[in-house]
Amino acid sequence: MNGDIEGMSMSATPVLGENGALVERHWQELAAKRRMYTLFGLVLFVMALGGSLWFANDSNSGKFFDRLPYTFDFVQELVPREPMEIVRAMFDLPSPFDDGSFKYNYVEGRYYVTDTVYIPEYFYKMLETVNIAIFSTLIGLVFGFALCFLAASNIMPNPWVRGIVRRFMEILRAFPEVVIAGFFLAILSLGPIPAIIAVGLHTVGALGKLFFEVVENADMKPEEGLRATGANWIERVRFGIVPQVLPNFMSYVLLRLEINVRASTIIGAVGGGGIGELLRLSISQGHEAKTLAIVMILFATIVAVDQFSAWLRRRLTGEQSFQFVQ
Repeated sequence: MNGDIEGMSMSATPVLGENGALVERHWQELAAKRRMYTLFGLVLFVMALGGSLWFANDSNSGKFFDRLPYTFDFVQELVPREPMEIVRAMFDLPSPFDDGSFKYNYVEGRYYVTDTVYIPEYFYKMLETVNIAIFSTLIGLVFGFALCFLAASNIMPNPWVRGIVRRFMEILRAFPEVVIAGFFLAILSLGPIPAIIAVGLHTVGALGKLFFEVVENADMKPEEGLRATGANWIERVRFGIVPQVLPNFMSYVLLRLEINVRASTIIGAVGGGGIGELLRLSISQGHEAKTLAIVMILFATIVAVDQFSAWLRRRLTGEQSFQFVQ
């Protein structure tokens, strides 16, 4: 009986022919080459990481590794005298620890709408940051939408126009928002206007690239049908391409809005207005309650923007797009 079982197992084992053996050998060679490339990539990654840490330690006067054990000391320094201090700092309420210093001058930051009604300072500044982000995103949407069809190879047949538009958008997104803001801050002085220009220009370049890539992946059959009926270029884009790509466009715009809220905060730290400057000052001066209050407002704002983006996406594309199909 054992012999029968052995015979059955041998007969069940496939015998590779000459072509099958060649394929198997080729697969083994590819697998070995893939393992070699993976190992080589890991070695390069470890070398790059080690070199970066060495450079950081050397640039930091040899104190990078020495200071690593003290990383969480900063977190301990952010603990306020009592938890209610965070609430008082957030809503500009008087503090029992007020000693006349900037650390506890919460009430002085109020923005009075009337003689008795006021907006807490951090909420007002956060609203200013959100306004910068919204206005910058609208600028990016309008100009990115207008330029993307001129940069798409399936819509714009002229290579010179495509090349010029693409290079223009590359220039706009080549520099970080902070660098552009620093340039305009030197010209236009401090305030939200340079921040809007900086974030808006970078958003035009970023959204324009994302938009024209979506356009290039669009189905061209509606456009061909409109071309056959004698429609001009604008009509073919308006009725043949835009309805296809609009949902993806809005997804990218909402994502960019979240990014711009964070970018506006960073630019505010260098004089671009908004809550970023207050965050930088509170951290540098060691004001624990103010720092935590600003961080909490920032976190709540990012969550709110994310939830609003999800809700708006559902309204634009329909609930059926988010339902699981079994």
